Amino acid sequence: MATLNALEKKAIAVLVPIKDFRHAKNRLSNRLEASERESLARAMARQVLEAAEDFSIFVVCDSDEVASWAKSSGAGVILVAQPGLNAAITEAMSQVANKFTHAMIVHADLPYAKSLDGIARPDTVSIVPDRHGRGTNVLSLPTRTSFRFHYGEDSLFSHMDEAMNQGLDLKVLQIPELQWDIDTPEDLDGLAEPPNTD
Repeated sequence: MATLNALEKKAIAVLVPIKDFRHAKNRLSNRLEASERESLARAMARQVLEAAEDFSIFVVCDSDEVASWAKSSGAGVILVAQPGLNAAITEAMSQVANKFTHAMIVHADLPYAKSLDGIARPDTVSIVPDRHGRGTNVLSLPTRTSFRFHYGEDSLFSHMDEAMNQGLDLKVLQIPELQWDIDTPEDLDGLAEPPNTD
């Protein structure tokens, strides 16, 4: 049964920005060969798409190779022209705003992602931070706002400020399996031990 705090999953666009797999995770280059980094990036992206399987999924990219991969995985594709994550997501949001009431932006490097259920809430910005409590791994928000994206250093705090400036309710959610992303060799070391979900 639907509740006042629930949104129909198919009414939510899940936007997964993905770089060209061949150039992914360069900060791991002292630990992994290019082919290994590409394989890791593909595996994590696939995990995220599986976690979003009941939603309306769109891969946001500027790569024909990634677009082909997304289509073969059953996802929609939003090809963007602007470089940079903030510009790409802004462009993607403008394309889904007329068809979806809500969107979730989910990073593609979450190896433990299992589900996106319960994150999206009406008239609310919900944020799942990274495990360091500074970045934004998942950002859920209504589509018809003038929300400005602030991905980059300390994006969690910038996105919290933006939500308040927009007059939207704000929820910061601690979901361990969505808080572990892979950017550095230290993150890679943590893959040996799954996050504590107690």
